[in-house]
Amino acid sequence: MGAGSTVHHEVGELAEDVEHGYGAVVTNSGRISIARAKEEEGPGLPFTPVQLTRLDEALTLSARATGLGFSVYLGDLGADPRERAEELHTSIDAGSSESILIAVSPGERRVEIVTGEEAARRVADRGCNLAIMSMVASFKEGDLIGGLVSALRMLSDQAGFAHKR
Repeated sequence: MGAGSTVHHEVGELAEDVEHGYGAVVTNSGRISIARAKEEEGPGLPFTPVQLTRLDEALTLSARATGLGFSVYLGDLGADPRERAEELHTSIDAGSSESILIAVSPGERRVEIVTGEEAARRVADRGCNLAIMSMVASFKEGDLIGGLVSALRMLSDQAGFAHKR
């Protein structure tokens, strides 16, 4: 058999067809019916490209306006979410003193905000708590991106504008 050829078969007989593969059958009406195993889709990305652009823009604007570094972590925070969030914050780099991390674990329904030493001088705990409450309200409505963007704006407002040195 050459490429593109079909296995000859009787009507209604299950056959392997070069074009359609195993599981194809020609029905009495001449229509080809094909059975295929359904493949499970793997987990998709949590955000669309438009949502990622929106989040990136909010992170960039927050950093430019305040002079602080902002990071978002989305994922499992483990048995001790606060400790894990602090580890993530410390791993940012030498600039962790001037940075703020928003860590969200949707599966655990946990949100942590970690501020470095310098960032904590400009963003009070009360401001962080308000940002968390805003995020939780958005998350309950199914708006993960909206909650993150809103929190970034609130934290930026709390920190104020970067001072020129």
